[in-house]
Amino acid sequence: MNIFIIGTIILVVIFLFLSWFITANTTKIAKAVRRLLIVLSLILGIILLIGGRILFSLPLFFIVMSALKIKGLTALQILNLWRVINYLRSTGRFSYFGQSNQNNSADNVTLEEAYKILGLKKGCSKAEVVKTSNALQKKLHPDMNPDSNTERLSQIINEAKELIIKNDFV
Repeated sequence: MNIFIIGTIILVVIFLFLSWFITANTTKIAKAVRRLLIVLSLILGIILLIGGRILFSLPLFFIVMSALKIKGLTALQILNLWRVINYLRSTGRFSYFGQSNQNNSADNVTLEEAYKILGLKKGCSKAEVVKTSNALQKKLHPDMNPDSNTERLSQIINEAKELIIKNDFV
């Protein structure tokens, strides 16, 4: 029933547009097309201005995630993982295609960065740190995803967990 109503509405809109098109002169049509192009260009410009790099890196991330074949991730976990990977990319610790400087050790990760990587705030408990890192490891560990290349991500998460525990809970 809904398809019938939607089809009727589309047919009426097309009929109205075509009847306007037949009766309108060419200068009126040209002006309307110019206005439409200007408005659409402005809308696209505003979207790109607001979205910035996120609009271009998020689709790439989803393509790479499908290539990594990581199973069992929810949309919220994918978004959180995207945030972590973006942060790691911006600090030069991770590249989607293995082109980063991967000899960084835990000594190069600051305590603040470790909290950002795990998505925690200072003052959390040791149990929360362990629980969060274990939850990430369950999804990213190479043993859980033998078809994917997640060794470096797994190492970074372990480095962050060890640094937080060593500095805040000793």
